[in-house]
Amino acid sequence: MREIGGYIEWERFHGSAYHTDCLSLNCGRSALALLIQLKDIRQIALPYFLCGSVYEVCRKYGVSVRFYHINENFGPDTVVPEKGEYVYLVNYYGQTDRKYIEHMRGIYSGKVIVDNAQAFFEKPLGGVDTLYTCRKFFGVADGAYLYTDAPASGLDMPADESFDRMRFLFGRYERAAEEFYPEYVKNNEFFSDEPVKRMSRLTGNLLRGIDYEFVKQRRTENFSFLHERLKELNRLSLKIPQGAFMYPLWIADGDRVRRRLLEQKIYVPTLWPDVLEQCRESDPEYGMAENILPLPVDQRYDREDMEYMAERLFQVLEGIKCTR
Repeated sequence: MREIGGYIEWERFHGSAYHTDCLSLNCGRSALALLIQLKDIRQIALPYFLCGSVYEVCRKYGVSVRFYHINENFGPDTVVPEKGEYVYLVNYYGQTDRKYIEHMRGIYSGKVIVDNAQAFFEKPLGGVDTLYTCRKFFGVADGAYLYTDAPASGLDMPADESFDRMRFLFGRYERAAEEFYPEYVKNNEFFSDEPVKRMSRLTGNLLRGIDYEFVKQRRTENFSFLHERLKELNRLSLKIPQGAFMYPLWIADGDRVRRRLLEQKIYVPTLWPDVLEQCRESDPEYGMAENILPLPVDQRYDREDMEYMAERLFQVLEGIKCTR
């Protein structure tokens, strides 16, 4: 029996999602888990420089994993495919060239998975399994997309529900982030044991209410501004991606600088802390995890905010220099 009348629920949006003609799921882990099942993946090559949840999904579904190193341009150092093996390519900060993905697709006979969690606005290549997550780019509690040519009709998946996990989003909108940070962490941990589900109606609705062109342009402009100010300091040679994730600044004493910025309420994450446990200090991944500062460039901020952050960064660097 349908309900008519009563109090009005959350507003319904009538725009379009950015990603269509793909599978809409509850989280990035589910996207990979479903792909493993659809393609019966038994072996996979993963980069050391990676979120630990990817390995956990592979282990959970019995996939044999071997790891490969990347170079300082975020590309695989040397990867020679083994029989039946897939390769997992992470589009770090949107820096991976599409021609390189095509090259790897040829080497691996199509057995390539692209992780675009850090490149939401990068459209997938035809015939390449590609994953996206939404939480890194927008104010939603969950959501992911999977592009695959594997037959997926008739899948029996329950729909997720998000209403009970959004307090930290609403809270930060009206108060300080630190007050709701524990709930944000709890939401991230929630997905470690979640089964594969379809994207919730609420998240799908929110994603239809976003001005994607504005978001894309603002992120690109902010990245470009920081690059002009910081490129002489940066160990990385970067291109300017459309709709950037964050600005990766690789400098000496990056972890020390990160802590100093935190004191000024400039929050710069470590991507990814578990890499520091898996790699040797001599490995490039160790230096990347410890010293790359992913600076925020998202749509909440404008040029004035970028200038403010850059000035605080220069002050921190000068302070560290003076204490040596």
